[in-house]
Amino acid sequence: MRARLGRECLYVPSCRLGMYLALRHWCPPGGRVLMSPVNDDVIFFVVLAAGLRPVQAPLNPRDATLDPAGVPEDVWRGLSAVLTTNLYGNPDPAPQLAARCAEFGIPLLEDAAHAIGGEIGGRPVGTYGDASVFSLSKHTGAKTGGFLALRDPALRAELVRARDELLHPPRAGAELAYALRPYAEAAVRALRLVRAARAGMRLLGMAEREEIRMPLRPGELKAAMAGAPGLVPFHPWVRVDMHDYRLTPGRARLRRTRRLLGRLDTTLAAHRAGTEKLLASPWGDPSAPVRPLFRVPLLVADRDAAIAALARARVTTGYLYDPPLDDYAGEPFTDPSPAPAAARWFARHALPADPLRADLVLDVLRASGARPAPPHGD
Repeated sequence: MRARLGRECLYVPSCRLGMYLALRHWCPPGGRVLMSPVNDDVIFFVVLAAGLRPVQAPLNPRDATLDPAGVPEDVWRGLSAVLTTNLYGNPDPAPQLAARCAEFGIPLLEDAAHAIGGEIGGRPVGTYGDASVFSLSKHTGAKTGGFLALRDPALRAELVRARDELLHPPRAGAELAYALRPYAEAAVRALRLVRAARAGMRLLGMAEREEIRMPLRPGELKAAMAGAPGLVPFHPWVRVDMHDYRLTPGRARLRRTRRLLGRLDTTLAAHRAGTEKLLASPWGDPSAPVRPLFRVPLLVADRDAAIAALARARVTTGYLYDPPLDDYAGEPFTDPSPAPAAARWFARHALPADPLRADLVLDVLRASGARPAPPHGD
């Protein structure tokens, strides 16, 4: 990662822990952070856990990138930081955001979880901000680990100490479960037991999401905010989908992660090829630059019907972020976007398609009669 980015990097067991480290280091408690309303709710809770107030930004409706020109000047003047999302790998306009952050003397923090291998302005995503956070759960498929990349290499030792204070000691049971997980998942897929496995997890109370967004639990969340900044009060929200997010990795986990990271360029090439097919479809944007997107946001009129059609073909649609965070959380927990319509339109119509399954996804959408989304504003 140092070679790819030209920046000092430190390993973290999860992107969310790396983001918490960055927010705590660069933002004063009580500060306000501009972020995308079409984002994972876990990141929203990480911002709250860092003792900060999320401020939802206006978006470009075609790809949900941040719209710096749509942010009112009085909002800019009250910010402590800007947090990009690079949703599905579509880069936010980092050059413009970096310029505005420099103007107001605030840090730019880049969430590059979906954007490893992406570029903007001739530079890798993650090289414009004071810090950037990458996930190895996404393109590599490691389902663990990430990196915090730093503009100032002199900060590495300080952030290593801060990271280590937050880590939990390794657990033999967790390492064994991680080592066996790929084999268990392969067996479930081979036996066509995916639906049964999910039903079993719900029955055992192991599934923490019944809907796209996790339950907000506003009463409990208000109580947790009294203990911010700190991860412990927010653990029920921040741990969702990754209970080992603070776990010190064992040797087996690191070996597998290193092996998968070594295949990254081959994986990125496959993502780029699938992205090209999806963007050229009736539901894509053929004018968009072809990048190795983690997911390609196809824009579909009846997104729920399309998801159901894909499910019948055993294609699971994940990484949906609907409704936008300001509608999900409300003003008790976030400042709403000054122009929320674009985010609502995108969240309602975006169908994140896996570029590695592009041919199957397109076959299913054509057979189901899925229609492209109407233009924003219609």
